Amino acid sequence: MGPRAGIAAFLSSLSAVPVSQLINNLPGVDSPEVVFAAGAAVLLGLLLVLYLLAGSSRPKDPLFYVFAVFSFTSVIDLVISLEQDGYIKGFMTFYMKEGEPYLRSAYGILICYWDGTVHYVLYLTMIAAITLGWNYRSVGLYWLGSLTMSLITLLLGTSVGKFGSEIRPAFLLNIPYVLLPIWAGKKIVGSPRSLPSASADQVAKEQTRWLYRWPVDLCLMVYLTFAIMYTLLRGFVALDCSLDFCDTYKYDQEPYLLDPVMYPRIQMLVNMFYLLPFFGLALYGLVVPGCAWMLDITLVFAGAIAQAQFAHVGASLHPRTSFTYQVPNNALSDFIYANAIFAIGAQLLALRCAIFPGFFLKGVPRNSQEMEKKVN
Repeated sequence: MGPRAGIAAFLSSLSAVPVSQLINNLPGVDSPEVVFAAGAAVLLGLLLVLYLLAGSSRPKDPLFYVFAVFSFTSVIDLVISLEQDGYIKGFMTFYMKEGEPYLRSAYGILICYWDGTVHYVLYLTMIAAITLGWNYRSVGLYWLGSLTMSLITLLLGTSVGKFGSEIRPAFLLNIPYVLLPIWAGKKIVGSPRSLPSASADQVAKEQTRWLYRWPVDLCLMVYLTFAIMYTLLRGFVALDCSLDFCDTYKYDQEPYLLDPVMYPRIQMLVNMFYLLPFFGLALYGLVVPGCAWMLDITLVFAGAIAQAQFAHVGASLHPRTSFTYQVPNNALSDFIYANAIFAIGAQLLALRCAIFPGFFLKGVPRNSQEMEKKVN
């Protein structure tokens, strides 16, 4: 398969800039129904263009078209965030008015930045991998966690928060983002892993060592303990806990949790009900050898935590958030440090599992071929 399909996908994604400006200047694009129809027509037209441009080098992996279309919308999201922050104008005014007005919130702007940068790079990476026949399983799992976390918080927060009365038909354009990742996730999880080579002796050594002889894992266990306590604290605050330390925290440390947009509160509840079990499982996986699921689950949750922390911290400090709910200056350094540790620790945990996977294999393989067979 030649690079033609990948180049076509990249160029198609960049067409989002002139396309958005063209539609913004068209007369008659001034009602929610028209905006929804225009958005759906652009996405369907993009699929047709990609199919035609790919020519004889069309990829056999159908996820190529998913990532290509999503890369187009990533550029759209970057345009939205830049326009909302005043860096550009005249591109997505029509859409913010009659499409998805909740993206004007601080949280909406930050998730658009994330989608237009990190997700965009991930899409291009996976498109290139498909075009060149490379394995993209690890990148796909990271993307899956990041996108899922973003969607859960955005859709739930929009539905129950102050933007619930401003939902337009264009809200339905999020349906592909809900359904396609489920299908994509199934295909990605079912693809073979790509692992660094390791001898049977190395694997046996890792699985028989005492924990105290592996300081990296000890540090990660300290991080996971901190993450559990931090997640519980903010989860209790989101649930309106009446204890004194909860009141102190939400008023003096993180008043953004009280913002009526509801995104921060939903984020903390999602963290408590989904991240908390993960932290507990990860503690178990670092102690007990043979937990092969650690190789996948750490990547998924690393992506989820990175996205959540970027959006939450950025929205807490963004000027679009009311001053009343912004982090107080005297608590700013503690807030930044705690959230940075919370985010970076998950990335280091995933990196540890990816670089030294032997401890998590089921049993000790006798040779490198058997090791590959055990995890795939």
